[in-house]
Amino acid sequence: MNKFRETLKSKLTERELSILPSSFDIVGDILIFADFPAGLAKKERIIGEAFLSVIKNVKVIAKKTGKYGGKYRTPKLKIIAGEKRKETVYKENNAILKLHVEKVYFSPRLGNERKRIAGLVQSNEKILVMFSGCAPYPCVIGKNAHAKEIIGVEMNPIAHAYAQENLALNKLKNVKLYCGDVRKIVPQIKQKFNRILMPLPKGAENFLDIALSKSKKGTIIHFYDFLNKKEFDKAKEKIRIACNKAKQKYDILTLVKCGAFSPGVFRICVDFKIK
Repeated sequence: MNKFRETLKSKLTERELSILPSSFDIVGDILIFADFPAGLAKKERIIGEAFLSVIKNVKVIAKKTGKYGGKYRTPKLKIIAGEKRKETVYKENNAILKLHVEKVYFSPRLGNERKRIAGLVQSNEKILVMFSGCAPYPCVIGKNAHAKEIIGVEMNPIAHAYAQENLALNKLKNVKLYCGDVRKIVPQIKQKFNRILMPLPKGAENFLDIALSKSKKGTIIHFYDFLNKKEFDKAKEKIRIACNKAKQKYDILTLVKCGAFSPGVFRICVDFKIK
């Protein structure tokens, strides 16, 4: 942050410099501020241009103007400097992902988690990715593991369209994508899976019954949740309730923190195996 402060030293007051945002995500060549102080609203363009001058591979500066919301849990963004576009190409773990950062839910902070999952995949696995978005998990797994088949299901038609394009960009032949409600699409898929991923931004516990219906002995399910660090056991309790209802025996394999979502709140993944 010292470079940014130095660049802005003559353009901002000491107070303004003290509240300069230090947290942001970079998706492709778009930098996104999650929390841009209201006290800097009149200087946002100056600040954006300063970041453009320091980070050479960034061409667009945007800020979130509202929380994730709507049917598809997407953000509201305002461009404050640089090119007037919200589509970009993002590279991660040998995969290429094209997406619109306002119309598709996507978190670059899950890059290490996607790499972790790909590293767990064994040869010839059949994998189901529920809520597959623009296909980051299918693409990363497809490029870094030897799965037999990967099926992705996504409700957002725009994300699904980008996902199809991303399969072509990554030259993946073992991935099939379906656009629609997981609760309607998955029951129509006449097979069970070795591994099931549930990277829903919110409320994945409401779909554990669907995941369990496509599980068999040995299936590993990756269940994601957002919880306070003192409440991680709540995720395990959600799994227990769903498995008891489905009369499925299981073992918890591990609980992984996938990054901070907000102060004190983490995205976590619980890996569990059907017995």
